[in-house]
Amino acid sequence: MIISENAYNEIIVQKSKFITYLYKVNNKEKFLEYYELLKKQYKDASHICYAYIINQEIKYSDDNEPNGTAGLPIYEVLKKNNLNYIACFIIRYFGGIKLGTKGLLRAYSNSVSLALKNINIVSIEPSFKIKVQIDYSKVSILENIIDKKNILESSFQDYIIYKLIVNKDILNKLELNKISYIILEENNF
Repeated sequence: MIISENAYNEIIVQKSKFITYLYKVNNKEKFLEYYELLKKQYKDASHICYAYIINQEIKYSDDNEPNGTAGLPIYEVLKKNNLNYIACFIIRYFGGIKLGTKGLLRAYSNSVSLALKNINIVSIEPSFKIKVQIDYSKVSILENIIDKKNILESSFQDYIIYKLIVNKDILNKLELNKISYIILEENNF
């Protein structure tokens, strides 16, 4: 499951402000880009805690909050919602009142949960970049299976070569119609 769009949320817990950002990310470079941006934007924050799940790779950080009170609870909420390709950052401005271990766990968990309530969570449908080499006589069969928006490139010679983005359903239809293809790349995001 992935989030349909990025999200933002703020809550106040005993005078501490918790600012949550949820981002769709498909690689660690994108995560780092968001992280660096937030560090610059919130350089006066007490903590910038985070968790991410990117294609089953996980990482989380408490950023000097007591061990296990921020990053892990953020990760647990993401995991409980079966999310992937997501980064969650929570910026905390300390309000002068210590929350204790349980209070921090609750605050970070609730902050993520509330941010997730404001957006849609959708299923990931794998897509495939494929190459099809087809005889001119079979083009009409192919055109009945694919949509023109699926075509990335086309080349016309003694036969036609298409590069397409398709889903599993279209791959099955190609196979049923005996149209051969080569998978160039698989993308789950």
